[in-house]
Amino acid sequence: MYYGNIKKYDIADGEGVRVTLFVSGCTNHCLNCFQPETWDFNYGKPYTKETEDEIIEALKAPYISGLTLLGGEPFEPENQRELVHLLKRVREELPNKTIWSYTGFVLDQDLLDGGRKHCEVTDEMLSYLDVLVDGPFIEAKKNISLAFRGSENQRVIDMKKSLKEQEVILYLE
Repeated sequence: MYYGNIKKYDIADGEGVRVTLFVSGCTNHCLNCFQPETWDFNYGKPYTKETEDEIIEALKAPYISGLTLLGGEPFEPENQRELVHLLKRVREELPNKTIWSYTGFVLDQDLLDGGRKHCEVTDEMLSYLDVLVDGPFIEAKKNISLAFRGSENQRVIDMKKSLKEQEVILYLE
């Protein structure tokens, strides 16, 4: 897996001050994507154990609320297979930090069992998330007043409640 950027002080992509990882590789190719360079699976730098250690170290700061995954597309199966280890480590080493992820896929269509992007680690990866912002960016539904999302079709989902209730429970309307 490759990544395009790590931001250690992000206030736009989730609640509080966050560490954000922009992974490379995306097959969605949303019109007017804000990161089209990350569509290429080989864009940026190789993701290594040292990269993971750097993220964990940045998350240890007391003013950091948590980790956010963006892209590219964190839920491309090849990215999930790498990211699941990072998320597990965050949960084990820093259990008070929140984990958010953005995806252009739709949770209940693409990521749950039987979905086109579901793979052997998807359920585990979803179990580590506090919040999932799902759905492709759609230019015709763009709304700059929305919290944590760019278009009205996207949902901010409470993953802990959604997995427990086995239905989509929104974190924010």
